[in-house]
Amino acid sequence: MKKWRWLVIAFVLTIVVVAGWRVINARRVQQVAQQEQLAAQRAQPVVELAQADVVKAQTRELQRGLPVSGSLKAVNSAFVKARVAGELLDLKLREGDAVQAGQVVARVDATEGRARLKQAQQQADAARAQIDIAERQYNNNKALVDQGFISRSALDTSANNLSGAQATHKAALAAVDVARKGVDDAVLRAPISGVVAQRLAQPGERVAVDGRVIEIVDLGRLEMEATLSSADSVDVRVGQDAALQVEGGTRTIAAKVARINPSAQAGSRSVLAYLVLADTAGLRQGLFVQGTLAIGRTSAMAVPLSAVRTDKPAPYVQVIEGNKVAHKAVQPGARGEAGNETWVAVTGVADGAAVIRGHVGPLREGTMVKFTKALSP
Repeated sequence: MKKWRWLVIAFVLTIVVVAGWRVINARRVQQVAQQEQLAAQRAQPVVELAQADVVKAQTRELQRGLPVSGSLKAVNSAFVKARVAGELLDLKLREGDAVQAGQVVARVDATEGRARLKQAQQQADAARAQIDIAERQYNNNKALVDQGFISRSALDTSANNLSGAQATHKAALAAVDVARKGVDDAVLRAPISGVVAQRLAQPGERVAVDGRVIEIVDLGRLEMEATLSSADSVDVRVGQDAALQVEGGTRTIAAKVARINPSAQAGSRSVLAYLVLADTAGLRQGLFVQGTLAIGRTSAMAVPLSAVRTDKPAPYVQVIEGNKVAHKAVQPGARGEAGNETWVAVTGVADGAAVIRGHVGPLREGTMVKFTKALSP
């Protein structure tokens, strides 16, 4: 009987010892796991961000913009051309010189023209003398007819001679006008006020009719010729505003759509729009400018365009969830301006999500983050 009692006691003690060993071993395993987790957290890098590195995704009013570019062109420009052939004289203007409308810019040797004018004038004088002769003969014959000394047919002949002499005189006067115009055309005048852009001939050269002498441009009104695709041209209207910059410059220049070509260009199917600049100070014809044309407004969930990353097959943004970095795939939409920054409408991001700006760079998903200050609501 005593033997069985000791066996039961030994069995119970064995069970207690095994259970205690298991409990102690489980606690030891848990402590090791906690220590490994703490070690892993300590080994994991923590990125410190400032408030300026994060922006809240929220619905914004975006100013939709269309990128435009092109060269500046003077609205008013003209070539001064020779109207008569001859030797070019008195051309003193050079590139950059200012001229006024009607100012004499050069002359063409008019020796031949003056000779033709003199010849035409003398022919007109001779024709006038013939009128006087024919008129006296007509008056004499009319008096004789009235007295019955000659027939009526003789008077008709005298009348016809007088009419012919008068017609010849009129033709001679017209020839005088033509010759005088040739002399006047030898003086070249500026058709518009502006600045000389090119000098295409030199004094002493013989110029032909319609030969270009100088080019004048009016820098007081410049416009940009923008080439639009067929799809983009649908949203462009006369009167829309644009903000432009000269290539390499920092000054923003206001412009407005003045005209839109009603026909698309053959081949490319592009459409030309003409934007007139409000401030032309310091600008020159031919400068390349680029900017954004405001074509409307839209309200949408938006993030900065620089925050949308494309180093994965699908666009995504980096957001902060539970003090860790998470990557959220997004579908970009319309772009626009809000403040001084370009924003893009997106889907796939919750309202109020903390989005990391693009200048921070790519962060691995799951990276711990902390802020230098508490994030503003």
